[in-house]
Amino acid sequence: MSHERSVDEVVTNFLLNTCRLRPQLTEHAVKAARCCAVLATNKPPVDDTEANLIPLTTGSVAEFYIEPVLPLVGDVDVMFHWSTRLAIPRGHPPPTQLPAEFSNYVQVLEIVDSHLSGYVYLESRYILTECIEDDKYACIEYDRGKCLLQGFDHFDDSDIHGAAIFLEYGSILPVDLVHCIRCLSWPPQAADWPTRHRNYGWPDSATVDRVVYNGCDVVPVAHRQCRQHEWMSKRQWRLSFSRAEVVLLNSWMPVQQIVYHMLRVFVKTQQLTDSGNNSKTLSNYHIKTLMMWACELKSSSFWTYDLRLIRTCTDLLHTLSVWLTDTLCPHYFINNCNLTDDSWTEEMISLQLLGSIDEAWLSSWFVNHYIRTCSLRCPGRVSTSFTDVSTYTKLQNT
Repeated sequence: MSHERSVDEVVTNFLLNTCRLRPQLTEHAVKAARCCAVLATNKPPVDDTEANLIPLTTGSVAEFYIEPVLPLVGDVDVMFHWSTRLAIPRGHPPPTQLPAEFSNYVQVLEIVDSHLSGYVYLESRYILTECIEDDKYACIEYDRGKCLLQGFDHFDDSDIHGAAIFLEYGSILPVDLVHCIRCLSWPPQAADWPTRHRNYGWPDSATVDRVVYNGCDVVPVAHRQCRQHEWMSKRQWRLSFSRAEVVLLNSWMPVQQIVYHMLRVFVKTQQLTDSGNNSKTLSNYHIKTLMMWACELKSSSFWTYDLRLIRTCTDLLHTLSVWLTDTLCPHYFINNCNLTDDSWTEEMISLQLLGSIDEAWLSSWFVNHYIRTCSLRCPGRVSTSFTDVSTYTKLQNT
């Protein structure tokens, strides 16, 4: 057995044995539930006694069911929508019935495509009023054609980045609050996704049905090319598939969740992702997109036959390198939507080097940056044993 394969097996065995199934209640889940409870008792910043905030936990807290030694969660992601607002695809008839979370009257906004795929405008179209006699909603036209502004004026003390509002909530982990407009329908921009041909059965038909049933959301963020434009920067919104992603990632095999965790740790530790002051434009969403495509396009044997996590990660990093070199990162749900473009110039040079990574280098990287970091959480005799892991036997014993 080669040394390269030996180290790969050490890393594989370590991660398979230490990434346990997450307990029902974790610190992050409790914090997310607390945040949702706080939001549910607040009112939107409008003079409307009927309006309520409807929260939903998304992101890593909701997507992962494994609990590695190194934390997966850097913050708690919570989306919230108003009970008095609803988005519908352009040309769709207004609904006559709504879930109980919505108020007695609801402003309905039409989703109108912008010139950039996946980015839209919200135009006022209807007001729905609930009829108590039959629990159905009557409809009248209202302010037709007026574009809804993004509007964050009520979060004076928050740190706003894109669609997210960062709040501390008096805890170690920050909270990402994402204001959204709920859309109960699956968007026509992603109409091909439910029915496209899949060779390997992921996602299965039940999962696809559940994803489509949950619809989507629209979040207030403009495309990076439009953020300096006075009109578009305030009125452009983005289609969000966070609800779909929670369902899809929870349907993954444990090994797929572990690989996703490994890739996230690698790109974050190597400072390849955007960290606020960093100019790089790669994000966790690119890694998530890479993983969703891989789960759909690769057979189960890719993940499970002769299981070697380093080999799997190397293969996926090479795919990511090709995407970045070609400036073509295909959106998982929306056809003809590219998550990169030609504005990615100098920062792409270092990211394209992902294609030169081999299994030997990545195995050593995970030993030195992942397993060694985990050892520091152990008693001193364990961490000090890492002073000499020069042979496979010493590494395995450690």
